[in-house]
Amino acid sequence: MSNELSSTPFWLCVVIAFILICQSSWMFWDARKRGYNAWLWGILGLIQFPTYLIIYLFFARKIFKRKVSGSNS
Repeated sequence: MSNELSSTPFWLCVVIAFILICQSSWMFWDARKRGYNAWLWGILGLIQFPTYLIIYLFFARKIFKRKVSGSNS
């Protein structure tokens, strides 16, 4: 039996770990700044890239806000 992890290049594992740590750190700091559950978003950011980042941007950051038309009086 061959171990699948041993066939993965070491530099690829380092790059993936770096991306996940950067994503998790940014999500943690941004969620804490905005008053959301920072630990939850930080831990979710460590799990997978970019799924939880996209979820965070849509639901916590609300990057696509609906514009409300109103009178400017």
